[in-house]
Amino acid sequence: MKIYVTSVFVDDQAKALKFYTEVLGFVKKTEIPLGEASWLTVVSAEQPEGTELLLEPDGHPAVGPYKQALVEDGIPAASFAVDDVHHEHERLQALGVRFTQAPLTMGNVTMAVFDDTCGNLIQIVKVMD
Repeated sequence: MKIYVTSVFVDDQAKALKFYTEVLGFVKKTEIPLGEASWLTVVSAEQPEGTELLLEPDGHPAVGPYKQALVEDGIPAASFAVDDVHHEHERLQALGVRFTQAPLTMGNVTMAVFDDTCGNLIQIVKVMD
């Protein structure tokens, strides 16, 4: 068994697609119109056949309080692996991304957390062997 699709709830799919592709560097994989929204996924440019991230509309009544609680408690909605957290932190900051946690190393893990502009906190992480 392996993960095929995972999702992050977004407040605006077009804005999310722009952020996740133009800022984070993912590539659009699938866009299937479903009424007012779409089945809209992105993938890593490094693994185009890898796990898809569904940019899922946050219209369900339970999603707003859930997302708000996570953000208020500083809990990331998703975690993405990077080769160098410090480099990505600098690159993303230069693009105007707001970080809620600067790079922090604890043991063999370095991580940072940023706001994805769509109502979520996202963690970037590097685990050293």
